[in-house]
Amino acid sequence: MVVWERPEPPDRPALAPLSRERIVRAAIELADADGLDAVSLRKIATALDVGPMRLYGYIASKEELLDLMVDAAHAGIRPAGTGWREALRSFAEAMRRTVHEHEWLADLLGGRPQLGPNALAGGEAVMAELGDLGVDAVMPVVSAVNAYTIGAVRREIAEWRAERATGMDEKRWQAELGPYLRRTLATGELPALATVVRDAVHLDPDETFRIGLDFLLDGIEARLSS
Repeated sequence: MVVWERPEPPDRPALAPLSRERIVRAAIELADADGLDAVSLRKIATALDVGPMRLYGYIASKEELLDLMVDAAHAGIRPAGTGWREALRSFAEAMRRTVHEHEWLADLLGGRPQLGPNALAGGEAVMAELGDLGVDAVMPVVSAVNAYTIGAVRREIAEWRAERATGMDEKRWQAELGPYLRRTLATGELPALATVVRDAVHLDPDETFRIGLDFLLDGIEARLSS
């Protein structure tokens, strides 16, 4: 029986109160503070002031715990617009916002389909707005938007982590590597790249994400209209 269907053990009044919700909330707090490597049953038990073995009445493995954490995060990922385009846009923006709030989530998205109740409810809310696309188009369209969003937020998180690891923010990175890049482009061997670097508008991450998503949605709309 999967963890979302398995009953919790009855609470024991003589001991500190415990539930899957409390366990997951403690795990998320640890992950938000120090990343997934900081999440262990021992640390969760310490945070909740219970014995580690008591946790096994609620979860069978760390893999189950991670599934529960991901599904808890999915509670904040819902479409806010009506119609297929706005539903997909708002869903992608909600996913990005949630990953920004829970950086560890970037490492757990994109693998197996998420089948917890919150993830399924979010999927249902999106699918309900995509009925006009035709049943055969729904999954490819949703998969394309998911792939774009997950790829974009993973890149953003990777940049944040690189800044923390090196102590080098974007301005410092540009100052240090700028002379090398200018010398390389001055050789004339990379004319297309030089034109983009010199002449293109340099967007902030929010604008980059929004415009990229627009390109994708425009392409979907053109394909559906053809």
